[in-house]
Amino acid sequence: MKHRAAARRTLLAALGATAILTTQRIASGATTDATGTGLDDPAKKDIAMRLVCSAENSSLDWRAQYKYIQDIGDGRGYTGGIIGFCSGTSDMLALVELYTERDPDNVLAAYLPALRAVDGTDSHEGLDPGFPTAWRQAAKTSVFRAAQNDERDRAYFTPAVARAKKDGVGTLGQFVYYDAMVMHGPGTDGVSFGGIRTRARANAATPAEGGDETTYLNAFLDARVWAMEQEAAHEDTSRVDTAQRVFLDQGNLNLDPPLDWKVYGDSYYIG
Repeated sequence: MKHRAAARRTLLAALGATAILTTQRIASGATTDATGTGLDDPAKKDIAMRLVCSAENSSLDWRAQYKYIQDIGDGRGYTGGIIGFCSGTSDMLALVELYTERDPDNVLAAYLPALRAVDGTDSHEGLDPGFPTAWRQAAKTSVFRAAQNDERDRAYFTPAVARAKKDGVGTLGQFVYYDAMVMHGPGTDGVSFGGIRTRARANAATPAEGGDETTYLNAFLDARVWAMEQEAAHEDTSRVDTAQRVFLDQGNLNLDPPLDWKVYGDSYYIG
C-alpha cells in the first residue's frame, strides 16, 4: 500500500515555485564539502533515493517508480514518478516540458496545455482519462526516465546538497536537507524548506557558523517536525522520528550502512 498522502510537499505553485523551477540547471557533480563527504557520491546518492522511496512508495526499489502515477487525494492532483512530481505543484509540468524538449513527439506532449491549465489546483481537467496510461507508457522510455532523474536533481537534489555543504553539514545532513526539500518544496514560508532552515538557525548555529553539527541537525529536524504537523497530509512524522533521527542519535553523520529504520510502521534495512 502506498503511504504517499503523508509524504508530499507544500503546494509549490502557491509559493511561487514556478520561478524556482525554471532557474538555470546546476551540474550534478558538486565539489566536496568541509567534512570531506558528500551525498552526491554515487553510492550515497543511491542510499538517499532508497530512503526517500521507503517513505514515498513503501519500497526500496526507487527505479521501479518511474511509472508510478495516481491521485492520492492530497489536493495536489496527480502524483507520479521517482520523487512524486505533482500536476498541481509545477514540477510535473516542468518535467514534461523537459521531456518534450528532448523528445517533441512523446506521448505526454499533448497534455502540456492541460498541465499548464491545472497547475496550482487538484483538477484533472484535460488529463482524464488518458494521462495515467500515457505516463506509464512514457516511463518505458529511457528519455523519460532520464528526464525524471535530471529534473529531480535540478529542482531538489542539487540545490539541497549545495545548501547543506555551504552550511557545513556532512552526508546525513545533506540527506536531511534533500528529504525536506522533496516533501516541503524549496520555498521560503514557514512550512517550506527555507522556512524550516530559518526556524532551525534561530535555535542553533550551523557548523559553518561555528555550531555543533549534531545540535544543529537536531534543531533542523525539530523545525521539520513542526512544519509537518501543520498539515494533515504530513502529520505522520515517522520519516523523521524513526529514520533520520535514529541515524543522528547513532552519530552516523556520514550515513554509512548498515542502516535500519522504520517509516509508517514498516521496517527497512540497507546492509
